[in-house]
Amino acid sequence: MQTKMRRKERGSCETCAFYIYDDEYGAYLCDMNMDEDDYVRIMSDRYYQCPYYRNGDEYAVVRSQM
Repeated sequence: MQTKMRRKERGSCETCAFYIYDDEYGAYLCDMNMDEDDYVRIMSDRYYQCPYYRNGDEYAVVRSQM
């Protein structure tokens, strides 16, 4: 069950370091310059994991060392 939780977290844009607030658009956007094929896969396949995902939680490493 924890594996599923990790996969779900990993695919979530809200926890990604590249998911930033853009003042010009007034919304959150992905700051990664990805190609169109990756974007279509991410939007159409709910099981596809983003290859650019990076955890935005700076304390994740510390928690895993405890």
